[in-house]
Amino acid sequence: MSQYERLILMAEDELTQYSTDARKIEKLRQKIGLSVSAREQKEVKEALIAEMPTDPISQIVLNQRQTVALPFWGIAGLGLLLGISFMQPLDFIATVAGGAAAVGLQKWGWKLEAKRLVLQTLEDIEQRTSKV
Repeated sequence: MSQYERLILMAEDELTQYSTDARKIEKLRQKIGLSVSAREQKEVKEALIAEMPTDPISQIVLNQRQTVALPFWGIAGLGLLLGISFMQPLDFIATVAGGAAAVGLQKWGWKLEAKRLVLQTLEDIEQRTSKV
């Protein structure tokens, strides 16, 4: 596993904690500072900057992943409700498709959020080292 993937996984672990972004960055900064060399930090930062999407849809998913996925959860629930109440097996296709779309969107948003958190942490480390 490369440093890039390891840092993304560390950020995803921090996202599971209920705390502010500043606290998450502080915890990640300590972990990254201990385990990743300055050269590797710079390489990961460059890779993240190149990889982060700038299109409007990605930005919406990054900032509002649950809001974007909500209509698809509704479609999945409605398909389930109609499939059960009217005994229409074809309505279950909407359940599967809506659920898959919702999960996919939330996964994508989760990954984007983790990458953003790593990028912010690396920028914070860079600022703090340049001050000293």
